[in-house]
Amino acid sequence: MYYKFSGFTQRLTGSALPAAYSPQGLKPGVPSEAPVMIFATPTKLASESGASLEYMGANRVPDLQKIFQTPDGLPVHLKRGVPDRLLYRTTMALTVGGALYCLVALYIAAQPKNK
Repeated sequence: MYYKFSGFTQRLTGSALPAAYSPQGLKPGVPSEAPVMIFATPTKLASESGASLEYMGANRVPDLQKIFQTPDGLPVHLKRGVPDRLLYRTTMALTVGGALYCLVALYIAAQPKNK
């Protein structure tokens, strides 16, 4: 026996072979034209350009490798200077502030209520 999903009862129901193999809502074949591009990019497909590919921007990996691999004694998360230091210090301040806030909230919650 063949089954198909009934959209009315939301259950499987018995059906004939052709109805089970081509359910309503699915159409055989491929679309006649390509869909419209929503986000067009200036890059080319690999099949269009052959061996040379165009990318969105310049390759910055070698420059970043030079920065991060210099033996200057700084940790990796502080190698890029002022922005990294600012982010690190902001994160540490928020962490310490959050821990203190949790301790104060626990202390207030532990106090008995006066009646």
